[in-house]
Amino acid sequence: MNRSLIAAVAAFGLAATALPASTALAGQAAASSSRTPQEEANALVVTAFYDLAFNQHKPTEAARLYIGDHYIQHNPGVPNGAAAFYGYFEGFFHDNPLSRATIHRVIADGDLVALHVHSQETPSDPGRAIVDIFRVENGKIVEHFDVIQAVPTTPTANGNTMFDGSKAD
Repeated sequence: MNRSLIAAVAAFGLAATALPASTALAGQAAASSSRTPQEEANALVVTAFYDLAFNQHKPTEAARLYIGDHYIQHNPGVPNGAAAFYGYFEGFFHDNPLSRATIHRVIADGDLVALHVHSQETPSDPGRAIVDIFRVENGKIVEHFDVIQAVPTTPTANGNTMFDGSKAD
C-alpha cells in the first residue's frame, strides 16, 4: 500500500465489518449501564457513522450526517475538514467494493469514543488493526485521532490475535 493510501485510510481508519457486527456493538453501547446517556449517544453517532461510511460505502452521506462544520484531523497525512475524508473514500470504495471494517470494541468516555477495528480491503486481506478516537460535540464528530498496525500473517509470539480478548475479569 502506498504512503498516500495509508494516510487516507488512516484518516478514518479504513474500517469495516459486516453490518451485523457494527449493529451488535451499537446495541451493546446503548445497553451499557456503565455509560452516561451522553456517552451512549456519542457511541451510537460514531458507530452509525462508521457503518454508513465503511460498510455501506457511503462516505459523503456519512460525512454530511455525522461530521461537524469544523472538523480537526490529527493524522499528519490528511487535511482538516470532511471533504478530505469523503473526497478520498468515494474513489477508494469504487476501486475496492469488498472492503469492510469490523468493529471489535467501542469505548466511550465523556465526549471521546474509541473504536478497535479490523480493516480489510478484501476478505483475504490480513488487514490492519486500527484504533480510531473521535471527539463528539453536539451530536457531531468534530475531531479524529488514529493508530494503525498491520495484522501479522504469521503466528504471534504470544498466540493471541489482535482482536479476540478475554471476556473474564
